[in-house]
Amino acid sequence: MVPIEEDQENLVAISSLLFLLFLLISFPTILVAVIKLLLFVRNLHDKKPVPVAWEKPREGWTKLNYDGSCKGKTGKSSIGGVFRDHNAEFLLGYAESIGRSSSTMAELAALRRGLELTLEHGWTSVWLEGDAKLLVDILVKKRSVRSSEAQNHVDHIKNFMLELDDCMVTHIYREGNRVADKFAQIGHHLDKPKIWRHAPPNEILGVFHDDAKGKIILRR
Repeated sequence: MVPIEEDQENLVAISSLLFLLFLLISFPTILVAVIKLLLFVRNLHDKKPVPVAWEKPREGWTKLNYDGSCKGKTGKSSIGGVFRDHNAEFLLGYAESIGRSSSTMAELAALRRGLELTLEHGWTSVWLEGDAKLLVDILVKKRSVRSSEAQNHVDHIKNFMLELDDCMVTHIYREGNRVADKFAQIGHHLDKPKIWRHAPPNEILGVFHDDAKGKIILRR
């Protein structure tokens, strides 16, 4: 004979299962949400750190790392960038406050200003690298933009790129774009555009030397 306690436990388990099935059939969105949650948790568990490091350009090339910064609700934005040679030597850095904007517009403005400086200094083989995947897709995969202001930036950027002998555009995670990010952060505190021509500012030296040594940062 089955003990009464065990029989009651079985009835509770069956009732719970039937109620769960009722919910899933009646509200299929719940099932979808549960599946998504389980997949998300599994991905978090399985996700491995990605090693990220800044890379030097080839000899004869100049590398521009650029970045735009936008301060949340205020929309206060700034841009920054840095040029380095094949030995990771500093060539030039720039930073500027651009007023209220969006993160995408700030990234576009940062690259556009960088390309203006590229042509001014006669660098003809240039590697362009930033941490905004959307911008790279716009330039490389010819992804369309809806904003006329953004399209204006894109048109100028593409025209500048046509004036170069060689040009490469790549995306890097923000962990490999820290020097450009530092310049963009400085831009928030500037009243007028600033250019560094001989050495980077002191607050950037630490990450600048990390890049030169090929320091690897794990992206989690």
